Amino acid sequence: MTLAVVLLAAGHGTRMNSKKQKILHHVGGKPMIQHVFDAACQVADLPPVVVIAPAERGVPALFGNHATYVHQAQRLGTGHAAQMAAPHLRGQADQVLVTYGDMPLLTADTMRQLAQLQTEMQTESGVAISMLTVMGPPTSTFGRILRRPDGSVAEIVEVAAARQRPNAAELLAIPELNVGVYCFAADWLWDNVGALPLRQARSGPEYYLTDLVGMAVSQGRQVRAIVAADEDECLGAGTRAEMVAVEKAFQRRHNNRWLAAGVTLMDPERTYIEADVTIGQDTVIWPDCYLQGRTVVGADCVIGPNVTLRQATVGDGCHIEQAVVEGATLPAGARIGPFTHVRG
Repeated sequence: MTLAVVLLAAGHGTRMNSKKQKILHHVGGKPMIQHVFDAACQVADLPPVVVIAPAERGVPALFGNHATYVHQAQRLGTGHAAQMAAPHLRGQADQVLVTYGDMPLLTADTMRQLAQLQTEMQTESGVAISMLTVMGPPTSTFGRILRRPDGSVAEIVEVAAARQRPNAAELLAIPELNVGVYCFAADWLWDNVGALPLRQARSGPEYYLTDLVGMAVSQGRQVRAIVAADEDECLGAGTRAEMVAVEKAFQRRHNNRWLAAGVTLMDPERTYIEADVTIGQDTVIWPDCYLQGRTVVGADCVIGPNVTLRQATVGDGCHIEQAVVEGATLPAGARIGPFTHVRG
């Protein structure tokens, strides 16, 4: 089945209190949306569709002609944003995966797993929606997932709505939460997204994407869900405090990858390695090191402590201690001593 991916990226993110759009803030050395866009490109059969505000220039500058851009002139919610993609995708794909631009830890593997579930269920059972969920604490502000005995999703209950019900405590104690990642049967999505009810939110009237779940259930169509194996994938960054949590989660994942690849990190919690860095086998990195940009470190090096490598190329067997190397190439076996600044 042909899969399309829609990234919702029109919101400015006012809680970030920034002149820059939220999704352009960096995690792991890249804009947040770059991570999820790269994951989407790995699974989509068409260029990802990115829904942006009409005046937004930062996102097109990032992706150029590798994406299809849709302008959401009126910010009328997530359901309205998805509706904007209909003219570009109707009849072009069998499935449409919709998610947000501020989820930089969402992986291509999870997107692929969700699409595969939808493929199997769409063919066998006529499932309209497959969605991603996560297990979380009772203090979470995410909507609660109510399941039927057969395991299908019966309802998403938002926190505000749960508090109005007689069994509020029971509902809020449900640990399974809605993440906001959905894979739709494409024809069903385009036939129904235009019929979403208009709801009154704090910021004004909005169409909610989550209401499609209730619509599918009311039509007798099944909604299926898979629980994320790694809860970090479901982290979003709507505030600067949340960005700290996302950055730390990114570094944990990234540093574990390097440990598994044969790189020694003497203290991973004090080692910062950005997404585009490459490191050779048996290199040892001591604490308080920062590897940034498209830095390349060879094999059998000793880096640190207290070293910054920025857009640097370091040959095999180099030793660098308490130094800054930026935009420069070091030959194999080079030794750089303390308090040195090597520029390209």
